Amino acid sequence: QVQLVESGGGLVQAGGSLRLSCEASGRAFTTYVMGWFRQAPGKEREFVSAISRSGYSTWYADSVKGRFTISRENSKNTVYLRMNSLKPEDTAVYYCASQLSIMPGTTASQYDYWGQGTQVTVSS
Repeated sequence: QVQLVESGGGLVQAGGSLRLSCEASGRAFTTYVMGWFRQAPGKEREFVSAISRSGYSTWYADSVKGRFTISRENSKNTVYLRMNSLKPEDTAVYYCASQLSIMPGTTASQYDYWGQGTQVTVSS
């Protein structure tokens, strides 16, 4: 069992930056691939980014590549999502998720545990 708690969301103007954090507790953090997803009103939950257990490999959705950076600090059981050059279309609830696997999935059904989400709103 893993508990995930996100923080760092908020309201920001277009072009601004935010850093989301997700702290995990429970089972050993390093056994999980970690991912970020987002869900805008009326839309399906979509993959944003994922990071391998070691942190050496990362994956991004095309829509955020070059603007978002995922990282993890295993000593703090925490994964981060740095979001730069934010756009209004980035507005969504952002969720942290963990996957007991070696390779990350890009669909929500592949992840085992989820946080409660944090709202990110980008104004134009």
